[in-house]
Amino acid sequence: MRVMLDTNILISAFVFKSKKMNDLIYKLSKEHEIVICSYTIEEIKGLIKSKFKVSEKALDTFLKDFPFDLVYSPTSIDNKLFEIRDKDDYIILHTAIIEDVDIFITGDKDFDDVDIDRPEIITASEFLDKY
Repeated sequence: MRVMLDTNILISAFVFKSKKMNDLIYKLSKEHEIVICSYTIEEIKGLIKSKFKVSEKALDTFLKDFPFDLVYSPTSIDNKLFEIRDKDDYIILHTAIIEDVDIFITGDKDFDDVDIDRPEIITASEFLDKY
């Protein structure tokens, strides 16, 4: 399956390195295709610099060794595919839809009320329990 990771999942895997995140990344890299969008890469660069005080070089090393396919997030979107509370999250899920991913893994509660058929929106724990 093609599985897209939200920014908060990548930050958890990179900064916090818990057993759950290690298990998730291991399972994804062995059994699935990990997808990350260009918007998420830009977002994580800004967040690690401002909130976590981690060097860009450390992030570059992490991403270089991380097994994922990079997909392009469009810069302008004309139509509305779904409603979401946090408008900044729209572009990430929109990219997941147009890239035809099967699962979108996030810890962001703003995605809880999104009503779409595909991709399946689940947390890291739900993914590990289900797959």
